[in-house]
Amino acid sequence: MKPTLPAKLLQTLAPWRNAPAWHIAFSGGLDSTVLLHLLANLASTETLPPLSAIHVHHGLQAAADAWPNHCQTVCDSLGVPLRVMRVQVQLGASLERAAREARYQAFTEVTGVGEVLLTGQHRDDQAETLLFRLLRGAGVRGLAAMPVHRPLADGHLVRPLLDVSCAELEAYAREHQLAWIEDPSNADPRFSRNYLRHRVFPTLTQRWPQAVASLARTAEHLSEAQGLLDELAIMDLRAADQPSPFPWLALPSLALAPLRELSDARQRNALRHWLRHLTRLPDSDHWAGWYSLRDAKGDAQPLWCLADGQLHRCGERLWWLPATWSEFSDAPVSWPSPQNPLELPGNGQLKFIGKAPEGLLSVRYRQGGEIIEVPGRGRRDLKRLLNEGGLPGFVRGRLPLLYQGEQLLAVPSLAGLWATPSDDWQLDWMPQTCDQGLS
Repeated sequence: MKPTLPAKLLQTLAPWRNAPAWHIAFSGGLDSTVLLHLLANLASTETLPPLSAIHVHHGLQAAADAWPNHCQTVCDSLGVPLRVMRVQVQLGASLERAAREARYQAFTEVTGVGEVLLTGQHRDDQAETLLFRLLRGAGVRGLAAMPVHRPLADGHLVRPLLDVSCAELEAYAREHQLAWIEDPSNADPRFSRNYLRHRVFPTLTQRWPQAVASLARTAEHLSEAQGLLDELAIMDLRAADQPSPFPWLALPSLALAPLRELSDARQRNALRHWLRHLTRLPDSDHWAGWYSLRDAKGDAQPLWCLADGQLHRCGERLWWLPATWSEFSDAPVSWPSPQNPLELPGNGQLKFIGKAPEGLLSVRYRQGGEIIEVPGRGRRDLKRLLNEGGLPGFVRGRLPLLYQGEQLLAVPSLAGLWATPSDDWQLDWMPQTCDQGLS
């Protein structure tokens, strides 16, 4: 016997029954109205986390100004608290994408630790997503379409209706005499998804009545395939995740040699998995940058520019530098109270271990030609010392240099790469980390 819609929903949501809260993304449309009604009814007979509804007001059309009142009326009738969030949509090439990004930013703000945000996408939406991405030339991850669950902020995003058809939702809404909003923009065929919904799918289903269910099932198969690719990537990355020779440099990095041993396809798969939390990924036409970086001569320092940063190669190691890495000031900084740590603008913190030297101190950055006194070795060229230590080139311009007047007194000890000028103190630098905005 086919399970009822409430039973199917409870089964899907079983892993999150002990969450601190469930938030329902409530647009007022058919799918979210049915989801809200189902959950409110279930809460009267089942022990569920506290329910609340979130309505995001984009302000993109005049008709939308009346929707918060409608949503409030529905929520009041069901005894569910409602929060209305007004967002600013950054207009660009794709209004659909910009509105979605603004909406999910709002969802991120309201989803606390361990909490769940529930959205009402259904099987027809899944089929549309697959076809839309197929036409854009997406890879396996994109064609896996929408997952039932993914992380959101410190909580979870769950789509519990992905196995439910739009027809089932409409039947439920009619049975319970629900009222919902019909967004006028949903009929505009200029939007790609609307074109698929109103022009393409009616033709497909006339010839293949099971087209929507078949496409949704294909998305499930592709999701399983992507899971296997992720497992392979984790295995391949485990070999490349070797300790960095610069543990004080808190940037994501990988050893290149283990990646070289893989086929080109496995290299791309591993790097996609590693990079997807760091940047928007390149399409298939832009992977030439990876091959150029990988195959450059050993003494070169190539980089691959991506949407949200750069991948650098230094020797046989790859380093990820977020776009914000370059956002620091190389202007000199005075250090009037060296007994206290010095915050370097966009460049972490500098401090003394031991008693600081006397006199007026300042911090500057490399200009070239610097000479420093090294105990036991005399006056040495700083560039040569950096070469001997193998310090990555992208760090050298950020290396804080301690001056006393016009004399270069010290550079940070950098985990013992070179001797300090005094047994009484060391200069310790903690570069800005990913946790401070570099990811």
